[in-house]
Amino acid sequence: MVRAGITADGLVRAAAELADESGFDKVTVSALARRFGVKDASLYSHIRNLRDLRVRLALLASAEMNDAIGTAVAGRSGKEALVAFADAYRDYALAHPGRYTATQQRIDPEEVADTTVFLRAVELTHGMLRGYGLQEPDLTDAGRLLRSAFHGYIHIELSGGFAHSRPVDESWARSLDALHHVLENWGNGS
Repeated sequence: MVRAGITADGLVRAAAELADESGFDKVTVSALARRFGVKDASLYSHIRNLRDLRVRLALLASAEMNDAIGTAVAGRSGKEALVAFADAYRDYALAHPGRYTATQQRIDPEEVADTTVFLRAVELTHGMLRGYGLQEPDLTDAGRLLRSAFHGYIHIELSGGFAHSRPVDESWARSLDALHHVLENWGNGS
């Protein structure tokens, strides 16, 4: 029986809030059931299982992040687009750490075959990189470099690993300068 007031979308939004408050690993069916004041079994008419819930959470977070990045890079190219893209990516991750973690989980393509959320993320990345004149396979390689650099920096920042007195934002800006230089010289062997 479907409980009044509970929807799949509502569960995913509640899971997103829980992830940001307590951490992605704390998102469980039991924790959500407690939030709604129901038994775990009441939620299974809206979601298949914990994996389904976590994949839906990743899709929600990825869509939100795509929207932020898309808005930030609109009308920009080159370094200006790179900085806007990177700042939107980082801002989202820092504002929504649990949701961001959800976007980093391994998801099999079959699990998300009916959505274009991840394709849009690739399109946004490739669109920004085309401003540097890159084509395949360089688009994929440069996209992987950026994701690795952004994620590594953000992961260390979120875990409190940057304890040096130099402001983290200044190091972030210098990192983006370096990435811009690499992208400008991608095919030059520099």
